[in-house]
Amino acid sequence: MTPLDLSEFNVYTIAVFMALGLLSVVTIAVAFFKVTQFLRLGVGRYRISDDILDSWFGGNADAALRGATERRSVLARVLEAVFTGMRARPGDPGYAEELGRQTAMVELAAMTRGMRLLETVVQAAPLLGLLGTVIGMIDAFGALSEAGGTVDPAALASGIWTSLTTTAVGLTIALVAYFIAAWLESRIEGERHSIETTISVAIHGRVDTGNRRQ
Repeated sequence: MTPLDLSEFNVYTIAVFMALGLLSVVTIAVAFFKVTQFLRLGVGRYRISDDILDSWFGGNADAALRGATERRSVLARVLEAVFTGMRARPGDPGYAEELGRQTAMVELAAMTRGMRLLETVVQAAPLLGLLGTVIGMIDAFGALSEAGGTVDPAALASGIWTSLTTTAVGLTIALVAYFIAAWLESRIEGERHSIETTISVAIHGRVDTGNRRQ
């Protein structure tokens, strides 16, 4: 494969390449931000919440509260809200559940921040690539028309190849953004399910299956 020579492209196609480059930078930046954010928020740290619940059901409420107030994971912060509600209104589990759900909504809102940008990249990158291809094809066949039908087939093939390059680049960026978004969404969905389970367990008790999350 010959190296990509930008001199073969017109100014509009180069502008499309620059836009695609910007989308790739956005994808990388969002992916780095989300991974860093998940680590900071404590997404997936299920062992911490399991230890807190073990202390709570083992009769060591003070240790459970200390573990929850350390706020080292999403579930720990949710448990802190639930325990606060249960202590404030011991006979009103609905109040504790509502506090837990309010905290969960705040946590989930933070986890989903930035996901819209990835969705935009997935949708916009192929369209930008197609636009670049259309512009390149118009340019290639315009040159053919100006030549009066006498044109080097190799030059025409080269023009078509360069025009199709933007579509390939756009699809590549879209696929990368799609897989990153899918992985992040799976982590968010897993945390959402764990939050629902944790709130229910903290208020209503749990069935010990012998399986502990890591």
